[in-house]
Amino acid sequence: MLAVHVAVIAFNIFGLIVVPVGAWRGWTFVRGFWWRAVHLALLFVVALQALFGRACFLTLWQAALEQGAGEAASREPLIARWVDSVIFWNLPIGFFAALYVAVLIYALALWRWVPPARRTP
Repeated sequence: MLAVHVAVIAFNIFGLIVVPVGAWRGWTFVRGFWWRAVHLALLFVVALQALFGRACFLTLWQAALEQGAGEAASREPLIARWVDSVIFWNLPIGFFAALYVAVLIYALALWRWVPPARRTP
């Protein structure tokens, strides 16, 4: 489950970086509608969950799997636990909520600055 979570995070970070760089370099794939829409939707879901003080659905799934395996499950968001264990950030969920909303605003700005191309029939 951690691998899925990391893959989603990597996909989101990749999109945030490659879209402006690709627009500057003239890479046409950065204007692909579907991957940009999925990217924006994932960021929206993460920000919305954080704003409502809810853990990510992947975190909840991870907790259920841990409980099913007989391990002690945590209700703390998986990314918060991972970040805490890797770089020792002991920050409140409100920090992560603000961060996710800021990232969503940036992604929305990228949608406007580097609009995805619509395919013509």
